[in-house]
Amino acid sequence: MLTYALHSIRKSQAPQPRRILAIGAHPDDLGFAAGGTLARLADSGHEINAIVMSTGTNGGDPKVRINEAKEGATFLGIRDCTVYDFEDTNLEGDMTGMIKAIENKIRSSNPDIIFTHSANDQHQGHHAVHLATLRAGRRHPAILCFESPSATSEFSPQVFVHIDDHVEVKNSAIKIHDNQKIYDNQKKKPYMTAERVSGRAHFRGDHGSNASGGPAASSKPFATTEQNS
Repeated sequence: MLTYALHSIRKSQAPQPRRILAIGAHPDDLGFAAGGTLARLADSGHEINAIVMSTGTNGGDPKVRINEAKEGATFLGIRDCTVYDFEDTNLEGDMTGMIKAIENKIRSSNPDIIFTHSANDQHQGHHAVHLATLRAGRRHPAILCFESPSATSEFSPQVFVHIDDHVEVKNSAIKIHDNQKIYDNQKKKPYMTAERVSGRAHFRGDHGSNASGGPAASSKPFATTEQNS
């Protein structure tokens, strides 16, 4: 059985800036799952690029959602955000295409760290992107899997990122995706509220502060989550 050390990343100016690639399935995923983390990393001087695998046609006007993805990414401090047009409700149906797209981005951006969805996610599109990322990054040493609102109870983070100073930044980035709240065919998403976002961060704050570190074992990917004190 593998035992992990619990790493708590605290805010500081990065002595050695890193290149980071964030990969999401839909235009709003990166903001929901890792917005505070990405904003904090950008503010610390790291270079962040992002790719989104679908335009999210099932959740709104694709043209609007592409613009929201790019605007949200810019707000978080992401240098570049590329939105692909793989079929929203059938991402697993074009696994080869997604793997090639992610491989190309890894090759061009040469990231030190990759963020993506977790295997412990009940959304089939998120799970498909997780698998595509692992296959595309099969030789990459640092893949971190973030906690989406649809993560299952089996999601067990080993890396905690303090976002005390960036919770409101995350909430503001999420508001950029308000188009979904009024789209005729889109059900309301209660997890889009500031209360839910802050509540999740506080919950994980308790989880992280009460966890004790143990001997570390090499394994990938690690699961990462955001916390607030």
